[in-house]
Amino acid sequence: MIVIHNPTAGQRRVHHLWRVLDILSGSGVRVRLRQTFAPGHATELARQAVAEGARQVVVAGGDGTIAEVAAGLAGSRTALGVIPLGTANVLAQELDLPFVAEGIAAALAFGRTRTVWPGLATGAAGTRLFVQMVGVGLDAQVVHQLPRGLKRLMGRGAYVLQTLREMARYRYRPIRLLIDGSEASAASVVVTKGCFYAGHYRLAPGAHHAEPGFSVALFGANGPCAALMYGAALPLNLLPFAPGLRLLRAQRVEILDDTGLPAQADGDPAGLAPLLVRNAPSAIEVVTG
Repeated sequence: MIVIHNPTAGQRRVHHLWRVLDILSGSGVRVRLRQTFAPGHATELARQAVAEGARQVVVAGGDGTIAEVAAGLAGSRTALGVIPLGTANVLAQELDLPFVAEGIAAALAFGRTRTVWPGLATGAAGTRLFVQMVGVGLDAQVVHQLPRGLKRLMGRGAYVLQTLREMARYRYRPIRLLIDGSEASAASVVVTKGCFYAGHYRLAPGAHHAEPGFSVALFGANGPCAALMYGAALPLNLLPFAPGLRLLRAQRVEILDDTGLPAQADGDPAGLAPLLVRNAPSAIEVVTG
């Protein structure tokens, strides 16, 4: 079993990784640990593992690192295992993966899988695979401006603090879109594969991870007060019912904004709009136990 570890993700929980590896090794599972050293390195390591004939590649990190490894496994029959070490761990929440070390080790050893059909986001910075979501608007601004040291220190609370900072200086402009060819506009947009956002908070209850296509959340209300309203609704799991929010299903989303609004994919910076979001050519299998 090859484990790809992002040492910058979940540094406060690294002991959790060693506990999982100890249990696996004690059960007779041969584990090879490989660390990432730069953005994109996890994809290279995953491709190398596929070339070596690995049947399962495990990623120890957050959603961004999971997406990088998934990109390296795309088109192969190698399964993706997860040791959740990130800040939000949205995909792990989505698939109801275990978070306790003993449960994680048992799931990885058992090897039962579920299908996840990723998406692709293409912009000026290139094409990147995502497993959970792409966002353009205020949430992406927060991701772009969030100091890494603050994230390591405060975890999920860093996002709350940075959101309050950005609300006062973000330029609230309408975003133009084509959703399966139909024109639309929004203050912010999140194109998601799953129903959760920022952890275990509901955004798109009708989402389907295993199928091609996306749920598109269009936030119609604009300005700091609207951002506060949406932010308050999130932890109460009331965001799907918030005024001005529309949820649509789509196979292709073109974010046409040409004024340089930031984009985020799976919680990591993903360049600037305009952006084309479409289905990946094939699904991947994620180990769930």
